[in-house]
Amino acid sequence: MGVSRLDVLYRRLLLTKLFIQGWGKPEDLKRIFEFRKIIGDRERCRHLVPKDYPVYIDKVEDESDCKIHNGHFISPLEEIVPGVLPTESIKARFQFIVPKKWKKHYPVCIHLAGTGDHFYWRRRTLMARPMIKEAGMASLLLENPYYIPHPDFRNLYQKPKDQLRSSLKNVSDLFVMGGALILESAVLLHWLEREGYWPLGMTGISMGGHMASLAVTNWPKPIPLVPCLSWTTASSVFTTGVLSKAVNWRELEKQYAMHTVYEEEIIRLLEYCGTDSFRMGQDFVKFSPGSFDTLSDLDLSHELLGLDHQQQSQQQQVGLGSSAVRSQAGGGGGGSERVAGEEAAAAERERLDHMLSAVSSSGPHLEMLHAKSISRAASRRGGGVGQRQSLQRESLYFMKGVMDECTHIANFSVPVDPSLIIIVLAKEDAYIPRTGVRSLQEIWPDCEVRYLNGGHISAYLFKQGLFRQAIYDAFDRFLLKYSSHEK
Repeated sequence: MGVSRLDVLYRRLLLTKLFIQGWGKPEDLKRIFEFRKIIGDRERCRHLVPKDYPVYIDKVEDESDCKIHNGHFISPLEEIVPGVLPTESIKARFQFIVPKKWKKHYPVCIHLAGTGDHFYWRRRTLMARPMIKEAGMASLLLENPYYIPHPDFRNLYQKPKDQLRSSLKNVSDLFVMGGALILESAVLLHWLEREGYWPLGMTGISMGGHMASLAVTNWPKPIPLVPCLSWTTASSVFTTGVLSKAVNWRELEKQYAMHTVYEEEIIRLLEYCGTDSFRMGQDFVKFSPGSFDTLSDLDLSHELLGLDHQQQSQQQQVGLGSSAVRSQAGGGGGGSERVAGEEAAAAERERLDHMLSAVSSSGPHLEMLHAKSISRAASRRGGGVGQRQSLQRESLYFMKGVMDECTHIANFSVPVDPSLIIIVLAKEDAYIPRTGVRSLQEIWPDCEVRYLNGGHISAYLFKQGLFRQAIYDAFDRFLLKYSSHEK
C-alpha cells in the first residue's frame, strides 16, 4: 500500500520545525524514563491518583441542546514528578459538554487532542455536538499540556511563552505530555464516576488517539477505547513518517555529539522496545551503510517527494553500490532492468523498515551496546571520514530508542478488556507508518481494527462520522458485556 499524496503535500506546506531545542535536559529524561517504568505497570500505579482527587468547575454556558462546563484541576504529574511540567501547564483545563436530554444511561466519552488541536472548538464542532444529536452522549474535552485552551489566544494558559504554535521545543516534552495526560485522564474518569456518569470511554485522533490508548492501559476497569489514525508507537512517526522532515535533526545531532550522557547513561534506562530498537540499529549500521537523508525517506515515494535528483547526488558522494539503486538513478537501460531495480529497491526498503522497527522481544546485551557506543563516540569525536554519517545514524537510532521507551504500547499494561477497543486506520497514512511495526492486534488480542481508504489528512477532514460510529459501537459492546454489572 502506498502513501497519500495529500499527506505529503500538506506536510510540505508546514514550515515549522519540531524539537528545535533538542532532546531536553538529560536529568529530565532520566526522571521521565524512571516514571515510565512505574506508569507502564497498572498495578504499581493503582493509587497514584486518588479517587477523590479535586476537580473544579469554573463556568457553565447554557446552549440550546447542551450545557458546557469549563473546569480545571492541578495535574498530578506536578506532584509525582515535580518540575518537569512547564509552569503554564500545571493547571489542567477541560470542557465538559453535557446534553440537556439523555437517551439512555449517562454515557461520557473523553476526547484527547491531536497535534495542533488547540482549544476545544474542533473537537466540540466535529465530534461532541454531533454525538449529542446522534447518540445523546456527553463529551469531555481535555486540553493538552503545552497547548492553548483560550479562543482569542491572548491568555496563553498552558502554552510556554517561547513555544511556536504546536512545535514542542524538546523531545522530552512529548514524553512529559504523555505522562501528564495519562494521570489527568485518570483524574477525570474518577470524577465522572463520582458524579454518576456511566458508561465512560476514551477516544482521540492521531496523537490524541495514541495518548488515549496509553491512558486506558492505566485504567483498572473495562473501558471502551477508539483510537483513530494512531498505532503502536510514535518512533516511526518521527523517524520514517512525513513528520520526520520537520524534526530539527541538526540540533539533535549536535547535542548527541557534545554530551556523552546520552550514550553512557540514558541508554542504560531503555527497556524492551527501546533497546530492541538499538540492537536493530546496530544491524542496520553494519549491513546498510548510506546517508541519513536517504534513510529518512525509506517509507515514502521518491517521486512524490521529488527526491530522485537529490538521491542521485547523494549516491555518487557516498558510493551506494546497489545495482538496483544505480539502475533507478541512471535512468537508462531496458524495461526488464528497471523492473528488477524497482523490485530490488522495494525489497531493500522492506528489509530496512524491518530493521528500524522494534519487533523483537529478545533482550539485547546492554553492556555490549554501552561499550560500543563509548567506542563509537570516541572515534567520532576524534575525527575521520564518515563522522557525519555515523552521527546522523546514531541520532536516528537514539530517537527511535527513546520514543519506543516512552510511547510503545508494548511497554504498558494490556487494557483490562481489549475486546472493547476499536482502532480506526487510514490505509495510505503517511504520518503513521505501520510497515515493520508490531501490530496492535498482536499486543492487544481481541481488539478490532477498521481500515479507511485514503490518508491521514483526508480521513481527518472527511471521515469524522466513521470515527463517531466506532465510538457508538464500542460503547454498545461495553453495554452488552457489562450492563448487568455495578457501575
